[in-house]
Amino acid sequence: MNITLIGMAGAGKSTVGRALAEKLEYEFVDVDELLRNRFGKQLYLVIDEIGDDGFSAAESEAILSLVGLEDAVISPGGSVIYSEPAMNYLDKISKIVFLDVPFEIIEKRVDVSTRGLVGMGDKTLRELYNERRPQYLKHASVVVSVETREIRDLINNITTTLLL
Repeated sequence: MNITLIGMAGAGKSTVGRALAEKLEYEFVDVDELLRNRFGKQLYLVIDEIGDDGFSAAESEAILSLVGLEDAVISPGGSVIYSEPAMNYLDKISKIVFLDVPFEIIEKRVDVSTRGLVGMGDKTLRELYNERRPQYLKHASVVVSVETREIRDLINNITTTLLL
């Protein structure tokens, strides 16, 4: 079984994903890393260069190319919820876990001045959070509340909830 972690930038998808994959002895797939390797540059530069729509298309293409995965933890970017085809595909190949982090924690972790966020435009981080959160909830098989929990506790919560 594959597991996909979704949530805002700063939710801990990559950190939790790596630790979860290690515990379960699963492959770890970081979609942002795939895109950095493909474009050969930081993602905020890619977003600046090709725009939100171009980046979303590239992200969706990267996800749709994940064929034949078994026993993997997938960590897509937070903007994946803007792509219905990508979300439908992830739902087909994995259990989707939403790392639900309160806005106050996201705000402390994410520096919007140095990090490109798809969909940001003229919005504040709070507005983007409020726009995305209902979409994460809509697509999630499992919602894990993340406040100040230790990674070990989060992993145990995820594995227990998914009966692994």
